[in-house]
Amino acid sequence: MERLRLVRPDMSYREDAVNYIREHLECGSNINGSGGLSRYVTLNEEHYEEWLNYVYDAIYNVNEERVPNLTYFLVRESDNRIIGMCNIRLRLNNRLARCGGHIGYGIRPSERGNGYNHYNLYMALEVCRWHGLDSVVLDCNVSNPASERTMIALGGRLINEFIDPSDNELCHRYEIRVSESLENYRDLYGQCDNMNMRR
Repeated sequence: MERLRLVRPDMSYREDAVNYIREHLECGSNINGSGGLSRYVTLNEEHYEEWLNYVYDAIYNVNEERVPNLTYFLVRESDNRIIGMCNIRLRLNNRLARCGGHIGYGIRPSERGNGYNHYNLYMALEVCRWHGLDSVVLDCNVSNPASERTMIALGGRLINEFIDPSDNELCHRYEIRVSESLENYRDLYGQCDNMNMRR
């Protein structure tokens, strides 16, 4: 497996981040775990610097609707390409407790099918542990079996199902015990370079 790392966004990734979102838009794919980047980038324009300000403000500027959260690029070391993203919510409000959970994640369409999201989630769980989260909940539409397989691969335990009010789709919610997952799957997913995760 290629060496991967989680990196906090900065201006050096501007072009690739814009291309990451546009690749999703061009193929009509859902965009998950982007920390709102898809609201700042369209096929015709981009406001990446505004998004950076939003992302770095997201850990401090919180209210009932906006919880403290961290967004990362999943970067492949060999070519420094963004192959995925994850967004980690350090606490949940009522809305996220019902639908959304602690972690959103995604892989760019051209990089799917390589198992990268397992590493993405594993490293996101490391961030969760650093911030004192013992247990996290995640959910996905049942129409997205790849996301569900990722949760199960990291020890996710199905706790319930519900209808997502935003699209009326059936969703499954999973719980992952953070330290237990990191210990149990270290040999499989723990060999990546995580040194940039704390930026």
